[in-house]
Amino acid sequence: MSKIGVGETIYEFSKKIQNIKLELDELGGPTSDMPELITSANLLRSNEYLAKVSKKQSELLSAYDQYSKVLEDMITVVFDIQNDLKNILREQSNLISNKKSRKPSISKNKRKSTTKRKSTTKRKSTTKRKSTKK
Repeated sequence: MSKIGVGETIYEFSKKIQNIKLELDELGGPTSDMPELITSANLLRSNEYLAKVSKKQSELLSAYDQYSKVLEDMITVVFDIQNDLKNILREQSNLISNKKSRKPSISKNKRKSTTKRKSTTKRKSTTKRKSTKK
């Protein structure tokens, strides 16, 4: 991976997302109106709750956005590595096929040069024929 600590960054963002979700769950549901308070006080309480929920949801969306960007970067790096590996594999395959195609022609040339040639001169016979006289 080209970026160091990408795994740690993803882990940090996933933890951040979990924490925000927990905080959002802790807020609970919307507050119910209390009969002893006047309408404006109940509206203020509802407004405070909705503001907190909205803030946490915005944080959650931001964390998801950052998390998805890191994942996209990681996927890009993985695809780059995949393409590099494909290219290396093609080059190695070409090298292997080139070596195989060159090997037979080299061995034929070696065989021709290493074989001994037979002498073309004929040996004269050293044995004499006996002539028979009658």
